[in-house]
Parts: sequence; C-alpha cells; structure tokens
Amino acid sequence: MKSTLDKVRNIGISAHIDSGKTTLTERILFYTKRIHAIHEVRGKDGVGATMDSMELEKERGITIQSAATYCSWEDHKVNIIDTPGHVDFTIEVERALRVLDGAVLILCSVGGVQSQSITVNRQMERYSVPRIAFINKCDRTGANPYRVAGQLRDKLNQNAVLLQIPIGLEGEMQGLVDLVRMKAIYFDGDNGENLREEEIPDSLKDEADAKREELLDAASMFSDELMEAALEGTPTEEMIRDAIRKGTVSLEMTPVIMGSAYKNKGVQLMLDAVISYLPCPQDIKNTALDLAKDEQEFTLSNGPDEPLVSLAFKLEDGRYGQLTYIRIYQGTLRKGDTIINARDGKKHKVGRLVRMHADEMEEIGEAQSGDIVALFGIDCASGDTFTASDISCSMSSMHVPEPVISLAIIPADNKAQVNMSKGLNRFTKEDPTFRTYVDQETGETIISGMGELHLEVYIERMKREYDADVEVGQPQVSYRETITRRAEFNYTHKKQTGGSGQFGRVGGYMEPIEEEYEFVDKIVGGSIPREFINSCNKGFKKSIQKGKLIEASITGVRVVINDGASHAVDSSDVAFQLAAVGAFKEGYSKAKPVIMEPIMKVAVEGPTEFQGGVMGSLNQRRGMIVGTFEEGDYTVVEAEVPLSEMFGYSTVLRSLTQGKAEFTMEFATYRQVPKSVAEEIVADKQKKDKEKK
Repeated sequence: MKSTLDKVRNIGISAHIDSGKTTLTERILFYTKRIHAIHEVRGKDGVGATMDSMELEKERGITIQSAATYCSWEDHKVNIIDTPGHVDFTIEVERALRVLDGAVLILCSVGGVQSQSITVNRQMERYSVPRIAFINKCDRTGANPYRVAGQLRDKLNQNAVLLQIPIGLEGEMQGLVDLVRMKAIYFDGDNGENLREEEIPDSLKDEADAKREELLDAASMFSDELMEAALEGTPTEEMIRDAIRKGTVSLEMTPVIMGSAYKNKGVQLMLDAVISYLPCPQDIKNTALDLAKDEQEFTLSNGPDEPLVSLAFKLEDGRYGQLTYIRIYQGTLRKGDTIINARDGKKHKVGRLVRMHADEMEEIGEAQSGDIVALFGIDCASGDTFTASDISCSMSSMHVPEPVISLAIIPADNKAQVNMSKGLNRFTKEDPTFRTYVDQETGETIISGMGELHLEVYIERMKREYDADVEVGQPQVSYRETITRRAEFNYTHKKQTGGSGQFGRVGGYMEPIEEEYEFVDKIVGGSIPREFINSCNKGFKKSIQKGKLIEASITGVRVVINDGASHAVDSSDVAFQLAAVGAFKEGYSKAKPVIMEPIMKVAVEGPTEFQGGVMGSLNQRRGMIVGTFEEGDYTVVEAEVPLSEMFGYSTVLRSLTQGKAEFTMEFATYRQVPKSVAEEIVADKQKKDKEKK
C-alpha cells in the first residue's frame, strides 16, 4: 500500500483574483482526459468552465465556492481543489489548505505578487503547506516572469528558484526551456497537447546555462550528493529532482515554473512538477488530540490498516441532501461502515460514498488514507472529526475569521419568510464566516459576512435557489468597544426577598490587553469559594457581549479578581454571576471606554495617470496610504481605510478612472475611532433607539 500512497497528490490551486486558477484547472482536466473539450470562464459558448458549476459563477466569471475534482497523471492520482480569489470567500481557501498536502500558487506575469497573493501565501504558511509557483499569462503584453520571481523573494520571503525560462515572451511566446533536463519544449496541436522536445536555441544557450547554475546552487543546499556531483560536473536529473523535492517539502524552497494556461503552454510541465516536487500524504506529519488521554497530541500514521481518522472540511446542500467533504488521514472508509463524530459522540452509518468532479459525482465502494471524498446524509458541522469506534481523537479545525459587515434583510411576504429561513439555515451551516441572527429589539434578520460581495452573493442565491424575495437594509459595520486604562471595581450584590436571598461581593480590577478577553483568578484565603470562581467568569463573559457606548461587543479586556465575600446561605452561582455583571459595569465606566472600528487593507490597481485621483479618494475616506508600487504603466496604491468609509467605493473608483482600475479589500485590524466620528456613531445609535420606542 505504501507505493500506492506515494502515488497520491492532494493539491490546491490558489491565487489573486483573475490570475487564471479556473482556466488552469480546466486545462489540467483536459490533458488528464477528465474532460474532452475546453470551455472558458464566462464562456462565450454558454457552457462555462467545468469547475464553476454554479450559475452565478458562470455569469460573474468568478469562483465563489471551492470545487473538488480528481484526475490521473503519469500513473499518479491527483485530487485538486480550485479555490476562489476574492477575499470575501477566504474561508473556502482556509478550509481547502487545511486538508491539502501541497499547493500551486499562481501569479500573473504582469501583475506579479498582488494583495491577495500575499493573503493566500500567509494562509499556506499557517497550515505549513509546501508550494510551487506557476507564473501564468506569459503571453500577455508586459509579461516579465523574472520580475515576478524577484517579488516572490522580496515580498513573500520565498526561496524562489526558476526551473524554466521562456522561449519568447508576450505575443512571441513559443515554448519553455526545462533547466532540469536542459531541453527546449514546444506545445503543438490545437490545444497544445503534443509536446515536442528540441535542443535549446543558440540565442538562449548562455542564459539557460547561467540559470541552471543558479538552480544547481540552490538545490545542492538540500543534497550533499548533488553538491559533489555539481562540483565534478556530473549531476543527474534524478539527483536534481530529489534535492528540489527535499527543499520544497521542508518549506525551504519554492520551485518556479511558468507558461500560459489560456494559450495551452506549460500546463503539462506544471503537472510533472506537482508529481515530482509536491509531497504525497506520507511526507506530511498530521497530528490529532487523543481524547482518552487528556487531549495529548499524537502523530497519525497515514496507514490504510490503522483505525479511521478523517476531517469534515466542507459542507454543501446538494440535490440529495447534505454533502460532506472529508479528507481521510488514516485508515480506510467503506460503504456501510459506522463512523463516530468525535465532537458529540454520535454514530453515523456511511450510506453513500462518492468522489467529486465539480458538481458531478462518482459512486465508490471504499476510500483510503490520503483520499478526499464526500459522504451523503450525515449531519455534522464543518471541522468535525470522524473516527472508527476503536479510537477517540479529534483534529484541529481551520481558522475562521470574524465577520466585519452586517445587513438587515426583510422578507417581502410570508412565503419569502419561510424560504429565507431555509436558505439562511443552509448557508450558515455551509459557511462558518456567514452568520445570521434576529435583532431582539427590531425583530429584523441580520446577516453578517466578510464583505459587500460576500453578502451580495448570498442574497442573490437566496432569490435564485429559494425564491425568497428580500429587501436589503443599510450595511452595518461591526464596531467593537474596548477600555483604555486600568480601573478597579468592588461590587456587592444583595437581594432579600424572604427565604434565602442572594449575596456575593466581587473585587478586583480590569486593564486593557491585546487579546480579546482574559480572566485571572487571584483570590486567596477563600474569600470567594472555589465553586463560585467560574460563576464570576460567566458573569464577566456575559458583560462583554454588550458595551455601554453603542452596545457593541467588548474586546481587549483582562479582568482580575483578588477580593470578595460570600454568605453561607445566600451565596449561589446566580448571585456571583450577577455580582460579576455589576462589578464589570462599575469598572467599565471608570476605564475610559472607546469605540473601535474595523480597518481594511485596500489595494487599488490602475493606470499610473490616475494615481493622484486614487490617492485623493482614499485620503477623503480617512485612509492612510501605506505604499505605492509602480508595475510598468500600472500603479498599485496600498492603504488602510476604515470599512465604514468603503461602502460604494467601487462606483466612485470606476467613474474616477474610466473603469480602468480595480481594488481588493481585506480585514486588517481594529483601531480606535477618532473622537468626532465616535460622537456621531453614539448620536446615531441614540437616535435609532428613540425611533424604536
């Protein structure tokens, strides 16, 4: 079985918006004979790319949901997940990278390392995912793969090493020189399916020799054998490949390959690189927590004969009920098996086991360690661990960012209300970054997410898939409150109503911290009995849900209790919870609370002639310009801007730049609101409260 695991690759394809992820995946499926015709994103033939199966994706020409597929190349099995580029759908990238062994980072040879490339790279580092970089669109005007490789080193701190050089660039691109084999490769046929090998053209010989020297220098750091052979002038292809693989798997090297997916050049060599340099499941160390041994961490074996351990990383409401995507880390899963959800201990029988190809599926009888498959009819949450009955363990889930923007949605009638509820139930289950709740005071349904596009897509899906006609309110920013100085509290809660009453005294202080919330118990001498310490914590946790300024949740507070008093009869869990609530209110008023707002990292990319106007428009929005980068005729302006000022910016930017500029935005941090703006926010909140009454 070991040899079979060696022949499995689980890869993700990630990049900035419009770098060519879906186009590249379409070519991979064509060359591996999974599909028999190539269709383009936003296809003029009305078909659209295979991996963009949702109608909304075909219309907008963007990827909204990550799609899984599988194919075979050189007798290896490759599981692929094509992920979205828009930061609003960042959870799709997070969960894909959580379960993948390797990734292909695509970069545009004109745009280079862009804002979302940096985010995706950070996500890959969070999950220690080895990667190869594919510089796409080498046929475009202004293409410069060497500059992009330099940006990989400077902006992403990657040890980027070129494995190829182009034979011609822009409209003159003909093929590639493979620096490992020292051959020129051309892509013939209607779809570049026939590879032709020739000697390197004389005009490129010197450059190829120089770049090969650089490759050997970098690769020999990972292999003494290659270093000796390079000094003697006898390195073999196998030695070079082994050394590159070692460097890539250890995350100390990023091989760089190039081509043009749209013009069918370089994709087969990219597949060769995936097989040669990215890890198989056995090369990756996966860990789980042993629930029977106090959550001790242990390493999973990856063996197919061991007890089953798998992670549900994505849910989808399919035509036949809930579809649960799982990655098997250890053991074998068969149709008819009983599996246990480690979170709640519930047993589930595996009725249907399928392998996914975008929105199509293929029934299978069993799946083994290293496979990515889907189950039907199993009720669970994203991030749940499924195991066999003879092992009790849990795997760490993925990082889920907090939503930063909210909208009120109002159904048009009763039918829309029912359909809206169905849609919201499904969407919140599928997407952990999409939240919904009912405002107790107004009775309005509030949806929260990662950005305007994120919420816009869900509202559109609600109308299309559930026939729910909804009106949309004004976007609301998720403000926070925090304290700016240390403040003491000493509060006694007393209530006497005949019979046993309530009594609890809580003393201590609160102070600002970087983290969200921390509770510190410094009680000595039993002034608050041990059984009521947790009651105090519960009371404080309840208090941070609503601040007194604008009723936003409170963050950045450390609460320390060091004094208190109890009563033999009247003290209880409820009494100390209420005492903590009173103590928090007392201390919070003295601690100079302020309002915090979400600050977004904004990158505007457009022709240099509009740079002044773009910078002016960001300054008007209380933006702080962080830097500007010139890329040929284009300039990228990076700024930090409050989210509240960014609503409707796309329209402003379009009119400012004749529609030639685009911007991306992602959450950066929370920062204190200027005093004048804070007063406006408080006044606005008070006005709304009055209207409700």
